[in-house]
Amino acid sequence: MNAQVQQAQAGVNALVQRFSTPEAAQMTFSVGAALTEGLRMDVDIRNHRITVDEPRALGGTDEGPNPVELMLASLTTCQAITYRVWAMKLGIALDSVNVVADGQIDLRGFFGVDENVRPGYSSIQLRVQITGPETDERYRELADTVDRHCPVLDIAGKPVSVSRALV
Repeated sequence: MNAQVQQAQAGVNALVQRFSTPEAAQMTFSVGAALTEGLRMDVDIRNHRITVDEPRALGGTDEGPNPVELMLASLTTCQAITYRVWAMKLGIALDSVNVVADGQIDLRGFFGVDENVRPGYSSIQLRVQITGPETDERYRELADTVDRHCPVLDIAGKPVSVSRALV
């Protein structure tokens, strides 16, 4: 194991130690979104502001990605981060990780044309490309570990309690 991998592994191990108790591991993330004009909205995330909009074909002005695209972006970026973290944790060398997601959606559900059609994605396919010096078997083991520990994949694949309050 080279010095760079050892240093990265030590950093991840320090984070694991820091968040090893249930009390220390609890976090709440908050995001605020406000419609500005038409279907365009500003989203505030910590110190960041992003523009979200629908493509012209769906009635927007295409000034930013739409929410379902952001869901795919959340999934792909979370996958890539989880690959990096777990590779460091397990001492697996990675040169690069590229994740592409395709999601199929039937807009009849969103627009209420057919109440039997779900409004969200019916399926999502992930394609992960990893380069590095490890064996294919080692990267398959890493992929299985990532699938068990990726927060956004967990959210997408299992029911999550969501509550709403009108204020």
